[in-house]
Amino acid sequence: MEIMKINSANGTLTVPGDKSVSHRAVMFGAIADGVTHISGFLNGADCLSTIDCFRQLGIRIDLNGDTVTVYGKGINGLEKPDSLLYTGNSGTTTRLLCGLLCAQDFECDISGDESIQKRPMNRVAQPLRLMGADITGDYCPLHISGKAIHGIEYNMPVASAQVKTAIILAALQANGKTVIHEPEKSRDHTELMLRAMGAKIDVSGLDITVNKTESLAPQNITVPGDISSAAFFMVLGAMLKDSHITIKNVGVNPTRTGIIDVLKDMGADIRLENKRTVTGEQVADIIVCSSHLHGVTVGKGIIPRLIDELPVIAVAAVFAEGTTVIKDAQELKVKETNRIFAVVNEFKKCGADIEETDDGMVIHGQKPIHGADFKTYGDHRMAMSLAILSQLANGKSTLDDDACVSVSYPTFFKDLKELGTT
Repeated sequence: MEIMKINSANGTLTVPGDKSVSHRAVMFGAIADGVTHISGFLNGADCLSTIDCFRQLGIRIDLNGDTVTVYGKGINGLEKPDSLLYTGNSGTTTRLLCGLLCAQDFECDISGDESIQKRPMNRVAQPLRLMGADITGDYCPLHISGKAIHGIEYNMPVASAQVKTAIILAALQANGKTVIHEPEKSRDHTELMLRAMGAKIDVSGLDITVNKTESLAPQNITVPGDISSAAFFMVLGAMLKDSHITIKNVGVNPTRTGIIDVLKDMGADIRLENKRTVTGEQVADIIVCSSHLHGVTVGKGIIPRLIDELPVIAVAAVFAEGTTVIKDAQELKVKETNRIFAVVNEFKKCGADIEETDDGMVIHGQKPIHGADFKTYGDHRMAMSLAILSQLANGKSTLDDDACVSVSYPTFFKDLKELGTT
């Protein structure tokens, strides 16, 4: 598709529901005793893969737009699937299923698309095997033979909400106590939601203790807007002159707001209004206005709080004054694509002064930026980041694949068009 430079962006929008919360609401509802009602569900390809898998596991799930009803059968109520559990492009679905299914009383196979088959699953399989799980394969397809497992004490080498959640789901079914030590705080939607459902989980700083749980109570869950989706419009509004964008009902869980902290450090005019708590998650309206940004260093403890937003932070850095350094972000290499390589390779096409490092990138801002023919690598966040870059660059740009945004934000280009003025 073709994208042209715009002069300003103004308006109010609501981004789709949080992907992480949507996945978990369906999964945890499926193993609760009774009916869970979900509103604001992200009707994107990844979350639909989760629904498909749990239907195969014997769970009735009714889907009507962004409203979902899950008829849970309890922690031990899942059924052996008749065929392969296909997770599409969803790493969350794949990894969390490993933790949940390793203690069930049946065998199953899990795999996804070409991208998923290249993403490492040993980071999940390794701690689960320490618990006694029988998981064959370090990449998809995986074969899981459910069996009795036991608790462990585990020091996570990398902060990862997916790995942490997989261990927690296994620990709910394991004999004994499981203690997880995080190196940095990763997103905590799992702990918040499961504790509200009655799971035996205690959190103290970076330590999470989980005990075997016999039952979970169903909930009415309202999914907030996804801050990872709102991030694209935060950057657009900050970079374009004469712009003012309001993003309504966004989840601002402190483990997810690194993007706001970094943009503010760069000089962005961002504020939160109408702050409130909705079904355990902090929510607010985000207002962003035209700003003059400068380079910063992004690394260490903040990385888990903005790992998915780093490509669009790189867009902001291209147009900011001075140099931005992104480091300690090796995790970018094992996302839907190697996002360090992809960002550097594509941004160079439009004149950006950017170089790859082992754990991130260095960007020297305010070079002349022109349109280019961009490759998205089938990665939804690359596609949306490149779209924002294209609207800030002089001239015309093209994206080779715009359909991949359906993974997390099916209406992205519609919303982008409605905000922009030429």
